[in-house]
Amino acid sequence: MAEDTQTTDQGPRPIVPFLRLEPKPHLVGKKCTCGAVFVDSRRVACAKCGADGRFSEVALSNHGKVYVFSVVHQSFPGIKTPYISAIVDLPEGATVRANLVDVDPEEAEKNPGKVFGMPVELTTGVVGKDREGHDVVVFSYRPARA
Repeated sequence: MAEDTQTTDQGPRPIVPFLRLEPKPHLVGKKCTCGAVFVDSRRVACAKCGADGRFSEVALSNHGKVYVFSVVHQSFPGIKTPYISAIVDLPEGATVRANLVDVDPEEAEKNPGKVFGMPVELTTGVVGKDREGHDVVVFSYRPARA
């Protein structure tokens, strides 16, 4: 009977539940009736108004601005350093933590003013395979193309 419940889908798997790959990669948030938007699996109460569970799913913009960043020099074994971890403000009012790619970490440390407020866009990439052989897809942000 367990065989009946297993999926035969061999498509890629997002690493987080708020990343959607179709029709094109984008993040989804939870929007409260008061207008607050969150990027997480919020199910209980709104942090802005305290309302219980009145959330709807909303597609988020693929563009934002770097609010703050940090250059990471030490990480788990197998993770290449240095890399840039950033908090990105989205136009809907939500924020999301993600890695910033296509920016030289050394240059970011020397000229942080060029990174703070930088317009960025969502990008995705495959980082490996899960136990079932599906591609594992992560999201990050890169400088927005003009």
